Amino acid sequence: MTLRFAYNTNGAANHRLDDALHLIAGAGYDGVALTLDHHHLDPFADDWAREAERVGALLRSLGLGSVIETGARYLLDPRDKHEPTLVTADPAGRDRRVAFLARALEVAAILNAETVSFWAGVPKPGVARHDALDWLDSGLGKVVEHAARTGIPVSLEPEPGMLIETVEDYARLALRHPDLRLALDTGHCLVTQDIAPDAAVRAYADRLGTVAVEDMRRGDHTHLPFGQGDMDIPAILAALESIGFDKLVCVELSRESPRAHQAIPESIAYLRAALS
Repeated sequence: MTLRFAYNTNGAANHRLDDALHLIAGAGYDGVALTLDHHHLDPFADDWAREAERVGALLRSLGLGSVIETGARYLLDPRDKHEPTLVTADPAGRDRRVAFLARALEVAAILNAETVSFWAGVPKPGVARHDALDWLDSGLGKVVEHAARTGIPVSLEPEPGMLIETVEDYARLALRHPDLRLALDTGHCLVTQDIAPDAAVRAYADRLGTVAVEDMRRGDHTHLPFGQGDMDIPAILAALESIGFDKLVCVELSRESPRAHQAIPESIAYLRAALS
């Protein structure tokens, strides 16, 4: 089967959203991983629902599917990157993160997105791991309930340095939250080095909600353009083909925004060459 590729708008942060979507479609991608942000379909704007309807219509006209991403750096707090999270000590902060994820699900429902991807967060110094896990379980329960109401699956992304940072961490969490799918960033496997990226694809084939690809060096959490790191991209693509993966495979190059007009076409050209 033919794999379907998407490009993450966090790698086109210097472009207007419409311009980024036209670039992505024009390069031949099948979809977009849309990172909700203050300048890209702001989920807290007064007209967020109307804007989501407009963007959904544009996606349909361009023939693009979508995944909703929730990793914007300063959307919830302009002074503290990624905060608050599901493991923030302040209950009001955790509630804000849950409300944001609920809004992301509502946006995803309007766009008919494949999934909403999110992560656990980093516990602040002084937070006990058992407390953070309790807070995470509580928040996940609310998010999964809202996902069931919207009909959009949610996928948790293990992230190096966060409370849930490996696919094994995810697997333990999923025992308590069986409806929670896995957002697998294959590069993160190379950072944590707990499992080979292609092995993770095969091992979690029945749990995958979305997959991200990029180049990365072993032990270094820096998203790199293809060909600049240690990733065996052909092996990952072969694994995805072998399991019949039919969801979007999303290129995430969050540091490439200044050259997005080049990185967008370069990336899909590389992936097509790797497939052949």
